[in-house]
Amino acid sequence: MAALNSEFLRQVAAAIAAAGGGSPTDMEVTPIGRGNVALAYRIHSGERDYFLKTHDAARHFMFEAEAAALMEIAATNAIRVPLPLCFGVAEGRTYMALEWMDLHPLDAAAAPRMGRSLAALHRHTAAKFGWQRDNSIGATPQPNPRSSDWLAFWKVHRLGYQLKLAEERGYGGELQSLGQRLLEQCDGLFVGYAPVPSLLHGDLWIGNAGCDPAGTPVIYDPACYYGDREADLAMTSLFGGFPESFAAAYEESWPVDEGYGLRRDFYNLYHLLNHLNLFGHGYLARTESTMRRLLAALAP
Repeated sequence: MAALNSEFLRQVAAAIAAAGGGSPTDMEVTPIGRGNVALAYRIHSGERDYFLKTHDAARHFMFEAEAAALMEIAATNAIRVPLPLCFGVAEGRTYMALEWMDLHPLDAAAAPRMGRSLAALHRHTAAKFGWQRDNSIGATPQPNPRSSDWLAFWKVHRLGYQLKLAEERGYGGELQSLGQRLLEQCDGLFVGYAPVPSLLHGDLWIGNAGCDPAGTPVIYDPACYYGDREADLAMTSLFGGFPESFAAAYEESWPVDEGYGLRRDFYNLYHLLNHLNLFGHGYLARTESTMRRLLAALAP
């Protein structure tokens, strides 16, 4: 990982200090690694540590939206998140400093607490679906216009949006044919089911969840919006999945509708398409097979 520009670090240190985070002349920087989106560092300033994320300045909107999402989740007091300290642009790079948390992978002991905490988060609702602003899912823009119609929102601003991106990246043919058929028929998944606009993390795979040394659940890297809580739950079963005790605790706190089993695949299709668009052909077969399975279930 390349060293950060000294002037960039000076400006970041000044911003941290201005936000009440230590001395701007006493800061140690340790690279942590490269995530799917940003570079990450541990900042030691005074007696405190911070987590620093950086990216090209053009990505500043991502950190603005992430900071807003973290604050909105934190305001619910339902589940813990790392609190943002400051963010900005310096020397052609955008950055965000957050509180440092010693996190561990979510284990079987902490998973039930996570399930109950997520159910509590989902009980925070809004009048409409969508969010106060657009954000991103990984590096992909995520539109969040306010809507009273959940299924229309999902068709246009989730699956339809990702299908259009896939076509622009050269994934036409069978993928687009299956996708269009599914968009035309997916109303059948919602017969007798009308979700409320719950506050969602939005990108809740196991890599965006953990616990602190006391076993308190923590979620991070959100892609917030208000939507069907099943969309959050669905992703907890994708890309490795959460411990089984998580789902049992969530179900005990707030049972899911009996049609969730099939809608789970429908919601996870959004993330499969996003991974196809971000990471390439390796996700094509799984995406198409998920579409075929859903279409088979919807067949008369």
